[in-house]
Amino acid sequence: MNNLIAHVPPPINEPVRSYAPGTPERSSLQAELARMRAEHVEIPAFVGGRAVLTGSTFSVRAPHEHARELGTAHLVREEDIKDSIRAAVDARRAWAAMHWQDRAAIFLKAAELLAGPWRDRINASTMLGQSKNAYQAEIDSACEMVDFFRFNVAFMEQIYADQPNSSPAVWNRLQYRPLEGFVFAVTPFNFSSIQGNLPTAPALMGNTVVWKPATSSLLSAYWFYRLLEEAGLPPGVINMIPGRGSQVGKHVFASPHFSGLHFTGGTGTFQTMWSTIASNLPGYRSYPRIVGETGGKDFILAHPSCDTKAVATAIVRGGFEYQGQKCSAASRVYAPKSKWPEIRDLMVDQLSQVRMGPVEDFTNFMNAVIDQAAFESITGYIDRAKANPAVSVVYGGGYDASEGFYIEPTVLLTTDPSSQTMCEEIFGPVVTVYVYDDAKYEETLDLLDRTSPYALTGAVFAQDRAAIVHTADRLADNAGNFYINDKPTGAVVGQQPFGGARASGTNDKAGSFLNLVRWVSARSIKENFTPPHHFAYPFMQPD
Repeated sequence: MNNLIAHVPPPINEPVRSYAPGTPERSSLQAELARMRAEHVEIPAFVGGRAVLTGSTFSVRAPHEHARELGTAHLVREEDIKDSIRAAVDARRAWAAMHWQDRAAIFLKAAELLAGPWRDRINASTMLGQSKNAYQAEIDSACEMVDFFRFNVAFMEQIYADQPNSSPAVWNRLQYRPLEGFVFAVTPFNFSSIQGNLPTAPALMGNTVVWKPATSSLLSAYWFYRLLEEAGLPPGVINMIPGRGSQVGKHVFASPHFSGLHFTGGTGTFQTMWSTIASNLPGYRSYPRIVGETGGKDFILAHPSCDTKAVATAIVRGGFEYQGQKCSAASRVYAPKSKWPEIRDLMVDQLSQVRMGPVEDFTNFMNAVIDQAAFESITGYIDRAKANPAVSVVYGGGYDASEGFYIEPTVLLTTDPSSQTMCEEIFGPVVTVYVYDDAKYEETLDLLDRTSPYALTGAVFAQDRAAIVHTADRLADNAGNFYINDKPTGAVVGQQPFGGARASGTNDKAGSFLNLVRWVSARSIKENFTPPHHFAYPFMQPD
């Protein structure tokens, strides 16, 4: 099929299903949850298309139900890591040579499989393995991942179509080559769509990938890999190697074929990786591309002209959906003194209606945090805040790990804008409020700017248009995703490209062409149809 110029289908965002009582999707998902809850899955590593059972195993359990074992996962050994690197290097040439239309077809097929017959399986695995409710799983592991597949294919076509001008008798072309080597994708537990996008975005552009998923999200990672297999992804293009980060990174970053890092996770981990890459730089065949989205200390700033109901709702949704385990979650709030009592009462009224429990009960708004380590870290912040005389508990503050890792939605009020929970990323259901004098809005902008090293997401709530304009200008560097009268979470592929700067990452904007262009190395090609036959130029002729 080399005699056609194909255009990919125009991408559209996958509609979000409601899962309301009585709908067929609710019954279907509940049946899949029951089936998956009762089964036990053996989760191998996948190296060069082979399932590798290493024998170094651990139990995969539901965070909201410790006793529920969902599967057994195999952690890679040193030889498996080396084999995955070899597999990626060996698969590179054939994969890079495959026509872009055929690569596109694989991921477009994956999108349709996920939107249809695989939807319940991927959603249920995310719900059970990562303790997400039905809606949070739907917008993440189904809709956003489908969107990444469809829109990334369209972005790929857009990039390839961007060609230089040509002069008479010359044909100039730009070839967008994959990187020379393999890409290392390191994915987090909190979004199955990020877990899927980080290895597939470079792969779409012709790269081969070594993928280390988070050990706390291996159930959905396993089924995602199986989905790619069914879509026709060739062996060795993406190699899934569950393992400990330090062990895997040691071998990956030592390889001369390492050509790129696609990372989402903690800021400290990213900085350590960057330092390791820099120290190994002379040994690489090319300068690696480093793309990372890291932490956030995301804010809601309420202006004295704000809609108090909208602010209260943004705190509840932005702060406590998926237990606050989003890098974009609202974590610090600046409220005007004149409006705080009303915001507080509206917020507390909504929080009193929040139910928390297992994902199988669809009436629960909140579920469990991901694991014991997260539980201990988050509750440590709560306990220290309770002991701080500058902090009072507005709502929540309780927790219980007897059956699952449950932490109540917790709202703290502080008189110290530099208190620990206003400054540090907690990654849990804890929101801290600082109340400012209405007349000190300008000083509050300065305070917000210097409080945190992060710059991922933020929101301003105001009815006064001049205040909106002024705030957006003053906080231009404070958030890669800035929201006006909306919560600071919920970026949609193709609508709000996602990423932040400062300590929040490289801002390479997943969900746009900007991310994909990082995974290619352009080659300019000039073809001269009438080349000169002598060195002399006309200006050299005598008068």
